[in-house]
Amino acid sequence: LNSMANHSSTSSILCASFNQDLSYFAVGTRDGFRIFETNSGKLCYERAVGAFVIVEMLFSSSLIAIVGAGDQPSLSPRRLSLFNTASGAASKELNFLTSILAVRMNRERLVVILQDKAYVYEMRSLSIVDIIDTVPNNKGLCAFSPCLDACYLALPASTTKGSALLYNVMNRHLHCEIEAHRSPLAAMVLSSNGMYIATASEQGTIIRVHLVSDATKSYSFRRGTYPSTIFSLSFGPSKELPDILAASSSSGSIHLFTLGFASHPRRELQLKIFFPTFHIFGYFFVVFVISCIFGDFSRSKSSSGFLGSIIPDAVSGVLDPAYHHVLHDAVPAGVKSYVVIRKVENLTNSSSSELLACRAILSVITSNGFFKEYNISINARNELSWALGREFNLLTVT
Repeated sequence: LNSMANHSSTSSILCASFNQDLSYFAVGTRDGFRIFETNSGKLCYERAVGAFVIVEMLFSSSLIAIVGAGDQPSLSPRRLSLFNTASGAASKELNFLTSILAVRMNRERLVVILQDKAYVYEMRSLSIVDIIDTVPNNKGLCAFSPCLDACYLALPASTTKGSALLYNVMNRHLHCEIEAHRSPLAAMVLSSNGMYIATASEQGTIIRVHLVSDATKSYSFRRGTYPSTIFSLSFGPSKELPDILAASSSSGSIHLFTLGFASHPRRELQLKIFFPTFHIFGYFFVVFVISCIFGDFSRSKSSSGFLGSIIPDAVSGVLDPAYHHVLHDAVPAGVKSYVVIRKVENLTNSSSSELLACRAILSVITSNGFFKEYNISINARNELSWALGREFNLLTVT
């Protein structure tokens, strides 16, 4: 899962990551690292020995991967330590010629990202499985699926455009290349089942979702009109198509895109009622004209809701404004944030199976040292309600 790479010299939190099932999360600070239970917010483990820029957990096990910030010789940014929290000691160390920019794990594979290479290891023996040459990747941008059946590693394919290479690290082959954006990638994430990948470019105005199996575009969402840095992307947990995609940005807002609602049968029924014989090119004309009039649909609930209800899936992939919701000022503007969708619950009518509402819990870690949790609900009329459930300081909890 994503981490807070390229930290600011003024940040309290140097890195943050959730484990693969989101039951725990870890933060690296200038003094050490801390591990918390997500449900309770309880501090489970801490070690104060120096600054850490990478702390990655392996599910709920005692094994974690840590990389120091280089403030002292024992915490070199070129050394990966596999640390056992039960024994309080490193069980294995891997040294590299250049700084480690990212680390990802699942039960079978360990991935280490350097500036121009990705090393893939067998998790148990730590034997090298593959070495992948990459384009210069100064931010250590990557996405990794914890699912063994679709164990994909996504890496930037270019420094000038927003394309990604997806490798199957179990079978050791390049699966596909996805050309998602015109400008370089800034963020990407794979769904937990490895079926979908979401990407954002450095412009930060468009979020795209592709089906990994055949590299086809499934959704395009407009986050906003003006450029913004996308700090993190997160799919909701799902066995198939995730219901919600979240994005945190430098504007301080958290953006939600409801993928599950976009494919719900209720919209197909509305489409048949409104436009039984309208030709497909007519829809493109509607999108063009209304977008010229309204501009950023995220600012108008009424216009986006109506348009979303009459545009079919084939065309809504161009815009999909009706499925975009915003939590304004969820975090301070300019503060780096890392959001995950921890839980999703769909409420349906017991007699008709009609979707009544989608409820979710968003967990957010900010680089200034806070954990926030938001409870959200999107009803069948596509109306969003949200509230801050809890908030606490990650640096003062004992």
